[in-house]
Amino acid sequence: MVALTGQLAETPSTGRLTVQTVEIAENTTAMRSLDWDRDRFDIEFDLQNGTTYNSFLIRGEKTALVDTSHRKFKTLYLDTLKRLIDLSTLDYLIVSHTEPDHSGLIQDVLNLAPQVTIVGAKVAIQFLENMVHQPFKSKIVKSGDCLDLGNGHEIEFVSAPNLHWPDTIFSFDKKTKTLYTCDAFGMHYCDDRLYDEDPELVEGDFRYYYDCLMGPNARSVLSAIKRIEKFEIETIATGHGPLLHHHLSTWVNSYQQWSAEQTKAETFVALLYSTEAGESEALANAIARGISRSGVKVEPLDISAADPQEVRELVSQAAGLVIGMPPQSDANAQSALSTILAAAHNRQSIGLFETGTGEDEPIFPLRNKFQEIGLIEAFPPILVKQSVDATLEQLCDEAGTDLGQWLTRDRTIKEIKFIDNNLERALGRISTGLYILTAKKDGVSSAMFASWVMQASMSPLGVAIAVGKERAIESLLHPGDRFVLNVLEEDNYHSLMKHFLKRFPPGCDRFADIKTYPASNGSPILADALAYLECEVSSRIECSDHWIVYSNVSSGRVSKLDAVTAVHHRKVGNHY
Repeated sequence: MVALTGQLAETPSTGRLTVQTVEIAENTTAMRSLDWDRDRFDIEFDLQNGTTYNSFLIRGEKTALVDTSHRKFKTLYLDTLKRLIDLSTLDYLIVSHTEPDHSGLIQDVLNLAPQVTIVGAKVAIQFLENMVHQPFKSKIVKSGDCLDLGNGHEIEFVSAPNLHWPDTIFSFDKKTKTLYTCDAFGMHYCDDRLYDEDPELVEGDFRYYYDCLMGPNARSVLSAIKRIEKFEIETIATGHGPLLHHHLSTWVNSYQQWSAEQTKAETFVALLYSTEAGESEALANAIARGISRSGVKVEPLDISAADPQEVRELVSQAAGLVIGMPPQSDANAQSALSTILAAAHNRQSIGLFETGTGEDEPIFPLRNKFQEIGLIEAFPPILVKQSVDATLEQLCDEAGTDLGQWLTRDRTIKEIKFIDNNLERALGRISTGLYILTAKKDGVSSAMFASWVMQASMSPLGVAIAVGKERAIESLLHPGDRFVLNVLEEDNYHSLMKHFLKRFPPGCDRFADIKTYPASNGSPILADALAYLECEVSSRIECSDHWIVYSNVSSGRVSKLDAVTAVHHRKVGNHY
């Protein structure tokens, strides 16, 4: 085994920023950017011990850099890198994922070494194309792909989506038995000690980091651990905090145990598709957004690269399945479809979508096979006859919403029954008006029957509306979005209420056979409404199962001055 000691050097401090370099294995150097005083990281972390951003240099016959650093380290990091190597000899930059704290200096490295080939997952390369705004050479990799640097340094890649970004990959150097994991297994702990010699010192930070970043994706953690079991790992080179070596099994076992506990009774949907097929990425993301509104987890899996056992386990445990049609020429994906059919059971719901490759597996024969097994179709097959636009994405979003609501129907009923009878009757005595909220954005329109509405401010004029998180229209009610609040009239609201309370299939026109005319903000005004208000969302507050959407009111009109608003009196207060 390679000795763990090495040449240690630090650049001069800039405030409380330093860069530490140390040889961690044969021809392998760690460059650790130490941010001693950082006290907050994103919204998740209140930091007690600062953090580090770790980058690594591997020298074979060719040279590869694994990740860069935060932009605040630009001068320190680049000066260190230039002292270590002649940048004109740098061949590859492996991007574990594109979060700015690891990719913040990629453009600077490209400016200094334009010959570099950037290596990453397909999604990472797509993200970078929108980040660096200049052409660059790239190599897309997935699980099982290898990059031979020579002199025994063969790097094998492992897809690890959602740990904690969708574009994450791990990289394993077969010569040094080092696994580069970026965020996974890391911690926000700043110390010039390179390794985990004293686990008691860092175990609190390790658990805190897991709970904030990895815990929400516990099933993805378990999948990633399965993928790396085949490697004989001696060191996990993380993107934050100390490298893990002395207590490696303890750390990995902790991740496995915590994740297993979190996923034990979790309702989730398996989203199975080929990431490189047609428009699958955009459509899958839209469906996942809709599913997530109901609090249902989504576990994506690339069936073009997945192991059969992994597919079988994921499908057998899922409450619902969503499958994107892979190309008929993709042998691995075709094999995965057979595995999915074998593992599926009649207690699951199913949804299918085309991916628009032009050579998709036919959707309706597969649909028939799932129906024969007895799966319940959560939404009709989504057919792709054109490139993805806002309308198609909204259809997918609404399809996912329907699936999520179907899977949570029993939970919703239990919650309705749980509340105290006296309390629910008292809460129901809060009277409300009756309204229909209508919105249009980028050619996509939607509507929602609403009763939890109130004026919330006078200067500026503003209203607040409670919108259930599972509502499809929620995606059109973010800050800056515009809508119309239609006020319904007493004794003249039943037909509109009946129409907008019915369940619409995904993608259906909510305004068919309804008289409307456009507001100045583009949203539909209902011709039969008593009054309308044109609104722009200013902010949102999360309130358990609802969003409170606060909006400024720019204009409005009343059609009948002598009429009054329809009022809703409920008998109970624990459901609509």
